[in-house]
Amino acid sequence: MIKAGIIGGAGYTAGELVRILTYHPQVKLDFVYSTSRPGTPVSGVHQDLIGEIDLLFSGEINTEVDVVFLCLGHGNSVKFLAENKFSKNTKIVDLSTDFRMDGNHDFVYGLPEFKKDAIKTANFIANPGCFATAISLAILPLAKAKKVEDEWHVNAVTGATGAGVSLSATTHFTWRDNNFSAYKSFEHQHLNEIGQSLKWLQPDFDATVNFIPNRGNFSRGIHATAYTKFTGSLEEAKAIYTEQYKDAAFTFVTEENIHLKQVVNTNKCLLKLEKFGDKLLITSVIDNLLKGASGQAVQNMNLIFGLPEDSGLHLKASYF
Repeated sequence: MIKAGIIGGAGYTAGELVRILTYHPQVKLDFVYSTSRPGTPVSGVHQDLIGEIDLLFSGEINTEVDVVFLCLGHGNSVKFLAENKFSKNTKIVDLSTDFRMDGNHDFVYGLPEFKKDAIKTANFIANPGCFATAISLAILPLAKAKKVEDEWHVNAVTGATGAGVSLSATTHFTWRDNNFSAYKSFEHQHLNEIGQSLKWLQPDFDATVNFIPNRGNFSRGIHATAYTKFTGSLEEAKAIYTEQYKDAAFTFVTEENIHLKQVVNTNKCLLKLEKFGDKLLITSVIDNLLKGASGQAVQNMNLIFGLPEDSGLHLKASYF
C-alpha cells in the first residue's frame, strides 16, 4: 500500500483528495495536516465523509510517507518545503502555482496527456491549474501537430469552488445567485502555463492566447470554448485529436453536444470539434476540482507508482 499524506487539509481540493484516497485500492491515507484544526475529525469539515472515515486532522507531519500532496495557497508551497524536509523517497505533488513554470526546480508539469513519460520517472509534480487543464487539452493537440496558424480566442466559465473555500464578496451566495461576471480578462495567471505548454510543443508559436475567464452561478465545473483560424478540414482536425487522445484514460473526443453534467464528479475531459468557415472551434468541459485539481493529482500519483492510470478514479458523473 502507498502511504499518503495531505498538507493543508481543510480546502475543497483536500476534501476531494481525502475522498478519492480513502477508496483508492492501493493507498492508505496516513495523515491530513492542518494548522487550524489539529485533533478534530476530518469529517467535521468534509461532511460528505461522515461515517466513512474516523481520521483526525494532524498537527504533525510524517516525513516518511511515500507521497505527499500539497494543498496550500499559492506561494505557500515554496515556503513550506523550505521549512519541512521529507524523505528522499517521498514523492511530492503540488497543487499550487508555485512550480508550474520552468525554473530552478525539479518539478515536472503534470499534464498526463502530454507529459506521461516524464511523470512516470518524476519525484516532484506540479499539478496544472483548472482553467489551464481545460484549455490546454482543447488546444495543445493542434500545437503538437504544428498546426496553430493564428491567435487563440478562449472564453471559459468556472463554478464557485474555483475560488477556493475562503469566502469573499464574489463567492457569497447572494452575489453568485442568478449572476454571471468576467474577471482577470486577458491576464489570468493560468495563461502563463498555457503559453509555456504551447511553446514546448510548437516552438515557433508567437501569437496570443486571448482568454476571458468568467464566474458562473453553479458550484463546480469548467466549460471552455476555444477557436482559432485553421485552414485544414474538420476531418483533419478530428484525426489529430483522435490520434492524440486514443490512449488517454480520461480525455475523450465526442460528436455529441457536451455540457457540465457529463463530467462533474469525474476525472474526465470531454472535447467536441466544429468548423465554421476558416475557424476551428473546440469545446472542453471538466470538473475543476477533479480533472482540474485533485483527480489529476491522483492520476499523476498512479503514473509515478506504476499503477493503472485510472486506479481509484472510476467516478460517476452527477448527471441527474
